[in-house]
Amino acid sequence: MNFNPYQQPFTEGDERQQFNFPGFFGEGGQQGFPGGNQFGFPEFPGFPGGGQSGGPGMGQPQSPGGPAASAPTSPPPSFTPEQPQFQTFAVDPGAIRGCLYRFTYIWLDWDSFWFFPVFVGRNSVAGFRWRRNRWVYFGVDLDRVQSFQCY
Repeated sequence: MNFNPYQQPFTEGDERQQFNFPGFFGEGGQQGFPGGNQFGFPEFPGFPGGGQSGGPGMGQPQSPGGPAASAPTSPPPSFTPEQPQFQTFAVDPGAIRGCLYRFTYIWLDWDSFWFFPVFVGRNSVAGFRWRRNRWVYFGVDLDRVQSFQCY
């Protein structure tokens, strides 16, 4: 005999107990996932309507697992360093992690600029880019970074 859980009748209380989601079905005025919005979807940092948001024009970005990151309060150094002569296929996240919260000059495939990294992931780095005399939140894949130098 095949077991099909969808053929067995259950009540709302049974499902709540089975999955141990207190408040999932609207108890105590809360609907959806704990910490979710009125539509029952969880709120994620970095997405519209999702708590502390990230990206231009959406409030302060939040580093995963950490406090809200903020841009430096001063401009970057006034010099432009020379690009190192070595070529890379991709920057190792462990290498650039040492530049977190430090002024860093970064050379990409197509551009170079001052950068203030606040998050390093397995494949990407995010932080604030100096552009038009102000800091702008920016993220890029590590395989696009040719080289970098932090100060």
